[in-house]
Amino acid sequence: MTATLLALDTATEACSAALLHEGRLFHRVEVAPRMHAQLLLPMIDELLAEAGITLAQVDALVFGRGPGAFTGVRIATGMVQGLAFAIGKPVIGISNLAALAQRAWREQGAEQVCAAIDARMDEVYWGCYHLVDGVMTLAGAERVCAPEQVDLAPELTTPVGAGTGWQYAERLAVPVQRSWPQMLPDATDLISLALPAWRAGQVLDAADAQPVYLRDKVATPKVG
Repeated sequence: MTATLLALDTATEACSAALLHEGRLFHRVEVAPRMHAQLLLPMIDELLAEAGITLAQVDALVFGRGPGAFTGVRIATGMVQGLAFAIGKPVIGISNLAALAQRAWREQGAEQVCAAIDARMDEVYWGCYHLVDGVMTLAGAERVCAPEQVDLAPELTTPVGAGTGWQYAERLAVPVQRSWPQMLPDATDLISLALPAWRAGQVLDAADAQPVYLRDKVATPKVG
């Protein structure tokens, strides 16, 4: 089944959008912190125009659901939710740590990846992934913790590191062959990860699109 998927990601410094239509991938990306809200709609318009389709022809909308910057994660989630409501189409949320791992596979051929995103407050968002049928699959659980508290899933024997959390490499007590601390999640990889979910019917109603912060104690302060 050929899918037309539109993916948006704003969870980190990078703002990216990707459109898969009739097997062709169209892509935009710009590293511009605090500009995501202004950049997204023009990017979407450009992609649709380049593909020669309207938004209504999109089968599902994909978003980087986090973890990442709180404001950034909310921007992509809210944008996808609004667009999906407008055209009556489902949504698919994809982990930004998984997207990092998928990018490391796509660009570097890495089959085992420790993905880490700088979570500020002297912590990192952390997840271990290994390749299964061309898709980066979580081993263990994603979490947020101090760099010294990360651990390696037993499925990973020769991992590499990807993501801004690897700027703390000397504090991450996990041996990797090499790491790419400048690597950011990209909507292109959200598409790759969303395709199996789409084919399996693992989609959500727009109303159920939810960000994943991991650090809930900061995102939702206690009341009273």
